[in-house]
Amino acid sequence: MPDPLPADLPARFYVTTPIYYVNDVPHIGHAYTTVAGDVITRWRRLFGDEVHYLTGTDEHGLKVQRAAEARGVTPQEWADATSARFVDTWRELQIANDDFIRTTEPRHRAAVQAFLQRVYDNGYIVKGTYEGLYCVPCEAYYTDDDLVAGNCPIHDRPVDHVVEENYFFKLSEFGQRLLDHYEAHPEAMQPEGRRNEVIGFIKQGLRDFSMSRTSIDWGIPLPWDPDHVTYVWFDALFNYCTAVGYGSDPERFDRWWPVDYHLIGKDILRFHAIYWPAMLMAGGLEPPRCVFAHGWLLVGGEKMSKTKLNQIFPHDLIADFGVDGYRYHFMADQRFGPDGDFSYESMVARYNSDLANNFGNLANRVLNMAVNYCGGIVPDRRADGPLREQAADTFAAQADAFARLDFASGLAAVWDLIRATNSYIEDSAPWALHKAGDADATADVLGDCLEVLRIIALLTSPVIPNAAAELWRRLGLPGRPDDQRLPAASAWGGLPAGNVLDKGAPLFPRIEA
Repeated sequence: MPDPLPADLPARFYVTTPIYYVNDVPHIGHAYTTVAGDVITRWRRLFGDEVHYLTGTDEHGLKVQRAAEARGVTPQEWADATSARFVDTWRELQIANDDFIRTTEPRHRAAVQAFLQRVYDNGYIVKGTYEGLYCVPCEAYYTDDDLVAGNCPIHDRPVDHVVEENYFFKLSEFGQRLLDHYEAHPEAMQPEGRRNEVIGFIKQGLRDFSMSRTSIDWGIPLPWDPDHVTYVWFDALFNYCTAVGYGSDPERFDRWWPVDYHLIGKDILRFHAIYWPAMLMAGGLEPPRCVFAHGWLLVGGEKMSKTKLNQIFPHDLIADFGVDGYRYHFMADQRFGPDGDFSYESMVARYNSDLANNFGNLANRVLNMAVNYCGGIVPDRRADGPLREQAADTFAAQADAFARLDFASGLAAVWDLIRATNSYIEDSAPWALHKAGDADATADVLGDCLEVLRIIALLTSPVIPNAAAELWRRLGLPGRPDDQRLPAASAWGGLPAGNVLDKGAPLFPRIEA
């Protein structure tokens, strides 16, 4: 074990997305989770935390093997091509991940085999014969009771009947341990409704599950029986440990594990909240601090899928709304947790209302007046009026909401400050004060408003990094907002008098639907 770390070192904060299956291409559902992870990790970096943000691709399994065969390429070639599309999409969305893991990497193969051997040696893996129902797209086994009208409950398609010699993980031995874990740590499964769902499933009784296959070879061989490859969940889920050094750097692994947040979609809840912590317990590792399962982004009330031809791709929306407009919409338009319904029309309305009319208009009018009435220089006067208190309340509300991954409420607090500042301008009428020749009163009002712009640029930087950085520059501030450190940087009075202002073009031009 490493020596205890000095108390004054930054807090460590480890967040993961699911690793996305390479038989698909990145759509707005994948990006929803990934942008949320990016926002919360950017936010924590503002506090000086030592952050590790992981995403990646899941590349083994029967579905990948079949897809490659259908295209006349090897599974590795198919995985390489599709994984690159995720890398490109996250780069386009300016995702600041610290690592991108692929399950075909040598580091992952070695880590999985080391963990499998440990679980096997601990007596939690046994050999048997499986006969039952299997969904290839899910890479999951089902019972008759799980099916909906005879089809997979997730993909609404027929399942395969399988008879195969397998190794089984003894999940049945972990029911009480999991119940005890969630009773002692209710925060480990969020939101509450999902936790109740998990607990209800555990109480029905857990069955051992197959964790190996002999009918395919596209996977990681079991170290004690290389005729079997490990079934996808023992492979895919362990990426979270591989990426922070399991089996290769014990000191690093001890520093980062357990993970703070697994951000996942609700369709993989059971695997992350039941199978995964049980597997970790079997290997002598701590369960995650929190699995947060959000709802689906629906299109026309339906889950996106290739078969329904209703997938929407981030690149197409970025072309219309820009990176900031895209990121803002999906964090502000609905709470991170329940299902949400996407429409292009609502995205246009949100963009024009919040970004063009409120954020962009406030920045434009304040900078224009400050350039015209104050010579383009930040005045050394501050009214220290009502905006100071509201700015402090805004930071507190946003910090509280983001700590709960309630991005919509946190952003709503910032937009309340934006609207309050617009109202303050209307009530104070700096144009009238300037016309009357009252330079001090004009400077008081605009000094307050410019300080609000600085705070808004800071607080919105995890969500709209480009507009925030540009507003920061126009205020004559060096560097970028993400160079700052909260909470000190949110304190009133951080905009130096004498800075040279640049009013610039509108930050968010209106979009006509």
